[in-house]
Amino acid sequence: MSLIKDSARNSVILRLILIGVLSLLLLIPTGMISSIVYERESRSQEAINEVSSKWSNEQTVAGPILTIPYKKYLKDKDNPTKVIETVSYAHFLPERLDISGNIEPKMLNRGMYDVVVYNSKLDLSGGFKAPDWDKLNINPTDTFLDQATVSVNIPDMRGIKEKIAFAWNGVAINLEPGVQGDIAKYLDLTVPIQYNDTERFDEAMPTKIMPPDAVSRGGSGVSAKVPVGSDGAYNFKLVLDLNGSQRLNFLPLGSETNVEVKSSWNNPSFDGTFLPDERNVTSSGFTAKWKVLQFNRNYPQSFSELSNSNLIGSAFGVKLMVPVDQYQKTSRAVKYAILTIALTFLIFFFVEIFNRTRIHPFQYILVGLALVLFFTLLLSISEHLGFNYAYLTSAASILLMTSLYTKTVFKNTRATVILSLILVAIYTFIYTILQLQDYALLIGSIGLFFILAAVMFISRKINWYEVANQ
Repeated sequence: MSLIKDSARNSVILRLILIGVLSLLLLIPTGMISSIVYERESRSQEAINEVSSKWSNEQTVAGPILTIPYKKYLKDKDNPTKVIETVSYAHFLPERLDISGNIEPKMLNRGMYDVVVYNSKLDLSGGFKAPDWDKLNINPTDTFLDQATVSVNIPDMRGIKEKIAFAWNGVAINLEPGVQGDIAKYLDLTVPIQYNDTERFDEAMPTKIMPPDAVSRGGSGVSAKVPVGSDGAYNFKLVLDLNGSQRLNFLPLGSETNVEVKSSWNNPSFDGTFLPDERNVTSSGFTAKWKVLQFNRNYPQSFSELSNSNLIGSAFGVKLMVPVDQYQKTSRAVKYAILTIALTFLIFFFVEIFNRTRIHPFQYILVGLALVLFFTLLLSISEHLGFNYAYLTSAASILLMTSLYTKTVFKNTRATVILSLILVAIYTFIYTILQLQDYALLIGSIGLFFILAAVMFISRKINWYEVANQ
């Protein structure tokens, strides 16, 4: 039995297997750390949502849209000879839509979490052409021009800070809360309406139609009645002082839509269906310009019904990104835990081979736990100091602790210094990969290639059969 124990303790194969098993077992606490990262990130998002819900959520400015009710004649399904009159709505989009504005960001705090919100001052201008009823197969005599309204979609009405100035053909008009007609169903608002345009009326009174105002539903936005005739053009101007959180989006409703925004925020993300035609991002802020034509989107300038009833799909705009996302970087760092553990254990193994010493499995476990602890320190410190300082502090602490411990294990200063330098190189390598998102795979592959080459070079003269018989 004594011979069997000595053989098992001195077997190189068994030691390698043990090191591999320990490395895999240490992935269990590493996986737990990944769960903690996800939990903390979820709490951060909850804090962002809570602050946004009190300030104002992200905004999507859509409009103005001209809506005119008209008579619609339907056949009764039960009695085909009976004609039913209902009220439906025709919608007209601007011939030209110009939007310019300034976005002023502001950082709010919820505990340790930072939330970016903004105040935007937007100027909207443009014009409508006279309604072309022939395109919609509507008889002009069936229209209610005196009930024409203009609506502007604002998803979160709490964001309106000042009275909205609106002018129609140079005449100031007061806007009222709520969008008119059934336009809300095309904008997928927070509180969608359920509008049914097949309301039935008494056959004995075929000319009595429910007044348009009675069937209109309120949505998330503002609207006003405007004077519209059978011909002519109509210009508008609108000034909007609007609060929001994280994102500001626009809909390209004009036959030609031009949007120009600027801000002092220097970390914008341009997203949505269209990217800016011009952009300039500097340390002092950004400016961006979009030009979108009606041919770039999948809905017409006038409609009474749309097969794709959601205009929101064409939204575009800008997101004010928080400069450092410590949770994303920490999560990526945890994925390299097996690399750190395996390379450190490999160094221990070579020390055993070259110095002909024996390192107890418990000592491997302690060093491995120290390496795993690095990621916990990284997560907790990054929430307060930011990722870069947290990485430096955590790596320095673990390197110091590991170096002092291995000095007593190896009883060899030279081996301890080599281990410390290699750990510095590993942590520097991982940090570099985390900073280079676009080239992370390339740099990582090249780095692993050189690591494997170094291991092959160091072990090239080892006689493994002789080592196994030692």
